[in-house]
Amino acid sequence: MFLQYAIWGAWSTVLWPYLTKLGFTEWQKSASLAALYLASILAPFTGGQIADRWLPSQYFLALAHLGGAAAMFFMASQRDFGPFIILMAIYSILFAPTLAVTNAVAFEHIRDREKEFGLIRVLGTLGWIVAGWILTATRRADMDWGGRADLLMLTAVLSFIMAVFCLFLPNTPPKREGENPLAFVEAFKLLKDPQFLLFIIIAFVVTTELQFYYGPTGDYLKSQIGIADADVPAVMTIAQICELVGMAVLLPLLLPKIGIRWALAIGVIAWPIRYIVFAIGTPELKALVLGSLGLHGIGYTFFFVVSFIYVDKVAPSNIRNSAQSLVTLATIGLGNFIGTMFLGYIMNRFKNPDGSMQWTNIFLVPCVLTVICAIAYLVLFRDPRAAPDRGAQEPSAA
Repeated sequence: MFLQYAIWGAWSTVLWPYLTKLGFTEWQKSASLAALYLASILAPFTGGQIADRWLPSQYFLALAHLGGAAAMFFMASQRDFGPFIILMAIYSILFAPTLAVTNAVAFEHIRDREKEFGLIRVLGTLGWIVAGWILTATRRADMDWGGRADLLMLTAVLSFIMAVFCLFLPNTPPKREGENPLAFVEAFKLLKDPQFLLFIIIAFVVTTELQFYYGPTGDYLKSQIGIADADVPAVMTIAQICELVGMAVLLPLLLPKIGIRWALAIGVIAWPIRYIVFAIGTPELKALVLGSLGLHGIGYTFFFVVSFIYVDKVAPSNIRNSAQSLVTLATIGLGNFIGTMFLGYIMNRFKNPDGSMQWTNIFLVPCVLTVICAIAYLVLFRDPRAAPDRGAQEPSAA
């Protein structure tokens, strides 16, 4: 988990500023980010099927990360959009399935999923943080990386280490009769419930607007707030540090007391507050802007982590996995992909002739949309009831 998410964290939040330096257009930058999300939609049909049916999971992970290391190594020397996006597409197709397969390997070999998985998964957040700090340290030390892009070279190095490490994971042979990749279709019957439909719509919209954080925040911190380029990777880990605190301390403390509805409300409200701060941000408000980065971690914990608990509670046992797949498709897949395309449009719309950005107008867009989501949620969403086949076994809050 540590290496898996260190790989992702090494490039994802700082790719946009790097592509700005290369002179890519807003659409080209959006397409580069969207490649991974499009690959995530395809992942169940590609790598997921290979790991489920033909190849032991540890060997699939080793090959995928080795291929990812090679793609990133060559990508680090590209300056033109054509070869860059081709290599990015190859990398994304290789990396996207590893997120699910890593979880599958963990679940296969741990004894108590409920007690142990959270402690294992939190190391992924720590890996993301460490990758950001390594990148800042190498930039401050003026490390050259052979003239290649530092964020992509660091990703390549971490991917190679992960590939070697995966060879020593416990054997996880394929289940020759893997799950149907279209199993999530069964969960569409849950959309007949107005509450679940509202939840899916809000989750989708919120995810589309999260791209305004993942994409241009690095550029915003540099050009609008005055953060040094070398410090941006470490500064942006404020979100993950708060995510750690949220997962380890706040969520276990508050969820049993306030229940799922109000825990989700904290997540829904956190994002518009952050975008309001971004919209009014100036160098004089640096401390406020940096503090608002923590709202990303709190929002992620209280919305997306609690979302898994919510779906597990309301979905009947025979379609529970399918329901989780539906939420993943709506958020990580479609939400992120459409969100990056929408981001490209807005960034292009509010770009000045001299190349500077109208940051206030840019961040007012996700602010308005997330405020609408928050109001809709607070007015319409009710405390969830457990699925009929398990209601007597569920605690009232979680």
